[in-house]
Amino acid sequence: MKTNRITLWVLAALVLGIAVGYACHVSIPDPKAAKDLAGYFSILTDVFLRMIKMIIGPLVFSTLVYGIAKSDSKAVGRVGMKAMGWFMAASMVSLLLGLLFVNVLKPGVGYNLPLPAAAATSGLKTGALNLKDFIAHLFPKSFFEAMSNNEVLQIVVFSLFLGVALASFKERPLRIIVEGIGELSHAMLKITRYVMMFAPLGVFGAVASTITAEGLGVLSVYAKFMGSFVLAIFTLWVFLIAGGYFFLGKRVFSLLRLMRVPLMLGYATASSEAAYPKVLEQLERFGVKDKISGFVLPLGYSFNLDGSIMYTSFAALFIAQVYNVPLTLGQQFTMLLILLVTSKGIAGVPRASLVVVAAVLPMFNLPEAGILLILGIDHFLDMFRTATNVIGNAIATSVVAKSEGELGPELSGEIVMADAEQDTAPAREAYDSVR
Repeated sequence: MKTNRITLWVLAALVLGIAVGYACHVSIPDPKAAKDLAGYFSILTDVFLRMIKMIIGPLVFSTLVYGIAKSDSKAVGRVGMKAMGWFMAASMVSLLLGLLFVNVLKPGVGYNLPLPAAAATSGLKTGALNLKDFIAHLFPKSFFEAMSNNEVLQIVVFSLFLGVALASFKERPLRIIVEGIGELSHAMLKITRYVMMFAPLGVFGAVASTITAEGLGVLSVYAKFMGSFVLAIFTLWVFLIAGGYFFLGKRVFSLLRLMRVPLMLGYATASSEAAYPKVLEQLERFGVKDKISGFVLPLGYSFNLDGSIMYTSFAALFIAQVYNVPLTLGQQFTMLLILLVTSKGIAGVPRASLVVVAAVLPMFNLPEAGILLILGIDHFLDMFRTATNVIGNAIATSVVAKSEGELGPELSGEIVMADAEQDTAPAREAYDSVR
């Protein structure tokens, strides 16, 4: 399916999902019946996300192992340091912007809600964030268990070991294994194109399900909160694009153009996983060599969730304002530093951003149950967070590739489509020569 065609289909599915969801919500006054109907719509999304999860493990494994095996160990360490440096800088900017906007716009001021009972909790598993368990969880007990559970960080760790081991051998038999893994990565990208054909159905189901169950009325209750957060998110976009422009020049706008489908997928489904395979494919079209994208992108999906990180500082201070609990500037910066650490490596934790916020609130005598105030609109906010995570990781990967001299020219649409649809030998040779 051509990129411009799938863009139109996804956009149409998004609009249709809003219309159908709103019509169902209005025509079904019983909340339970509306929720039941929403469950049927969500089947489409569940099927699409299951297909996405089906390919993420093999895709991360094959691209990462092949990229490392074709490189040297010094290059891997250098790329990793550059990537983590960018991730930390972007995280700090995200947190500071969240702190700035919530203090300037004050979206929680005026609610003056009484503090909930001390025993009231959000029900979120905040224990998943302790440092000991996180470090232990990095290392897989079994490669196959990590693959079956889509534990990206564990897959990355195993792939690092295997890639470095294969790179140390120069004998022909093991080089055949490397080339075989490279062909597996190409096959997974081909499967990705097939899965993406179902993207419009997944988008329609996600949007229709949410609007049917929640309606659009819930948005008006938190209009100031949502408006303030969206303004902060768009400001973060400006910073991310400006950083990309500093390193990539005008090509950053070409990158944004190529990312329009992954952005819409991430936005509509509120799932970074849904966008991952398409982001990887579009980065290769942008000219990022697969040994860079296959390494940096999985790390980014664990350590560079810019939109989610901004939300943690924004939501925590919003809750403080709602309950009229003043925090000094020193306390706010202390919270920021704690969030900077606790927000790393939370990929795979359900409602990751909310879990981080819920874990930090008690440290500043704020009620953990304050999370319940924003649960109703969290899905809508998650759509913006996910889209921001997508663009942040795309820019980060491209910048690292440029700094390593691994950013080639953008692939033309004609060559890409010939490879995708006709799979002719001349087209494949042209495609591989550019890569």
